Formats: sequence, C-alpha cells, structure tokens
Amino acid sequence: MPSTIRNSLVWIFEAFEREATYIRKPMFGCEAAYVDGLLCLVAADRDEPWSGLLVCTSRERHAALIEEMPALRPHPVLGKWLYVSQADPAFEDIAERMTSLVLARDWRVGVEPKLRRRGGKSPLPKA
Repeated sequence: MPSTIRNSLVWIFEAFEREATYIRKPMFGCEAAYVDGLLCLVAADRDEPWSGLLVCTSRERHAALIEEMPALRPHPVLGKWLYVSQADPAFEDIAERMTSLVLARDWRVGVEPKLRRRGGKSPLPKA
C-alpha cells in the first residue's frame, strides 16, 4: 500500500471550508484551492522553491500585492505567480491575509484554470 504524505500547510485552506464553491485539488505534488472556479492559492510543502504559499495571479497584479505584502516575490519557477516561503517570518500573516483576500473576492487574486485537452485533439471541430 503506498504511503500518503500529508501537506502540513493545508490549514491555510480551513478559512474556505464554509464556501460553497471551494474545491481543493492536488497540483504538482502540492494542494490547490479553487473558489468560484478560479485557481487562487497553492500550498506547497516540499523543498524550496516549493515550500510555502503560491498566490495565483497575473504579472500585471504583482505590484499591487507586493506593495501591500512586501515579502511576496515572483515564484522562481512559475514567475507569473507570487510566492512566500514558509521560512519567511511573515509567512503566517501573509497566508491569513491572502485567504481574507480570496474570501473578499479581491480582483488581484485568482486565475482561470487552463482546460486540459485529452489526446492532444482540440475539443472544437474545425470550421
């Protein structure tokens, strides 16, 4: 029987438990939180740079979030998203603030998830 490794950061998502649209899904060995169909946060409990909170956003929104929370930085692999390491002294405060922003439906947080195509074929017929 394979062992299951528990992500110690899923406590961040407890704030979403009463949200009817909240869904938690695994994503590249981490846990992702979706609210209102938007991919909002990813809790990464692995080795750096996958050891903290990823904020799903766009590059155009980075400055507004970093101004409010200077410990946020573009993720070194997924530069379109922001990141704070769980080793950062501000980690818990930022995690709490980010969940509040998601619950408030803040325009700076959340991205449309990309649709996966199966079999490499377009789901739409050619005209």
